[in-house]
Amino acid sequence: MMRALAGLLAGLVFGLGLVISGMSNPAKVLNFLDITGTWDPSLIFVMGGALVVTFIGFRLVLGMSGPVLDTQFHLPTRSDLDMPLVAGAALFGIGWGIGGYCPGPAVTSATLGGWPTLAFLGGMIAGMIAVRILQPRSLSPATIVR
Repeated sequence: MMRALAGLLAGLVFGLGLVISGMSNPAKVLNFLDITGTWDPSLIFVMGGALVVTFIGFRLVLGMSGPVLDTQFHLPTRSDLDMPLVAGAALFGIGWGIGGYCPGPAVTSATLGGWPTLAFLGGMIAGMIAVRILQPRSLSPATIVR
């Protein structure tokens, strides 16, 4: 119960941050990516703030003996660059550039409705399902570490 409540609270804070920062507005994101046209550099501050919070948060959390709401940390064990990672990053970037959404802002924007957002979410979910079906089990993204 406590894990679910913590997850809900974290999701609400994340979604609120996306709305306040403008990341849930695809036009703002596309203007940020359009460096030769109607470039809007304001999202640099959003990304910079996220980097600072992540840097500090990881230092604090990984300095703990264990997580508060689980028995152990679940961290990725692979650090190599392989073709599935590069291809996935390229597809992510292409989708972000075309649609103006990445997964978090797309889910946040779905609460506002609109068929373009729902179409993007449908494609994103179909892609996730396809990866689950096609990806060999040996390439699972995370394993449990102590």
